[in-house]
Amino acid sequence: MVRIRVLVVDDHRIFAESLAAALAAEPDVDVSAAGSGPAALRSLERAAAEGRRYDVLLVDADLGAAGGGGPGGGPGGALPGIRPAVPVHEVGEDGLVDGISLVAGVRSTQPHVRVVVLAEKDDPRRAALALQAGASGWVAKDCSLSRLLTVIRGVLREETHLPPALLTGVLRELTAARKHRTESERLVESLTPREREVLRCMVAGLGRKAVAERLFLSPHTVRTHMQNVLGKLGVHSTLAAVALARRAGVGPVDLAGDVVERGGQLA
Repeated sequence: MVRIRVLVVDDHRIFAESLAAALAAEPDVDVSAAGSGPAALRSLERAAAEGRRYDVLLVDADLGAAGGGGPGGGPGGALPGIRPAVPVHEVGEDGLVDGISLVAGVRSTQPHVRVVVLAEKDDPRRAALALQAGASGWVAKDCSLSRLLTVIRGVLREETHLPPALLTGVLRELTAARKHRTESERLVESLTPREREVLRCMVAGLGRKAVAERLFLSPHTVRTHMQNVLGKLGVHSTLAAVALARRAGVGPVDLAGDVVERGGQLA
């Protein structure tokens, strides 16, 4: 029998306990639980290192919104009665990871993992964001166990699952997002190659002086390029330019590569 490895990620203790216990009763399901986004990421990393990757993540749409803390009930605690996904640690300096961000992070680092978002209420906008982040399904928390199992097995067959009542709203949101992206792409295409380089530096969070050093330009020239970028994109701030760039799919420059290269030169 091929077993499905499922990780439940929810900081609502009673819900997580109940769901994990119900799934564990299925003969072909192995289930673990994590009480926070950071704990889930640590669990995924450890499982991958040990050669026992998870197949499906069930992620709370409102992850990080629950109060409390400490062992046994807070965002970083273990879930009593359920085998912890990782040794129990406080979240502490790790901070909180919301559900949609966790979906994007998992799908970018472990694309083989299918993610299903569990939600207390239907929300077309957030469901669309989840799909854009890489989720394969959006399911109501009060759905039946048989429905959830159908979704779990379905996403492993590359299916996408949404409640019928959400379909129209989600399609509307995705269409609007595509329209905004298309307009953003058109504006970015109006930039010169040098201005695009400057924009990527802005996306990376570099200031004028850092951009000048990276591109071997004077700060005055960089300032002119930045002003041109803002003008052509039709925005009035660096933050707005960065937001538009991200909608258009413009990524940051590779700062890590610079560190390695400079380190090699010094060595």
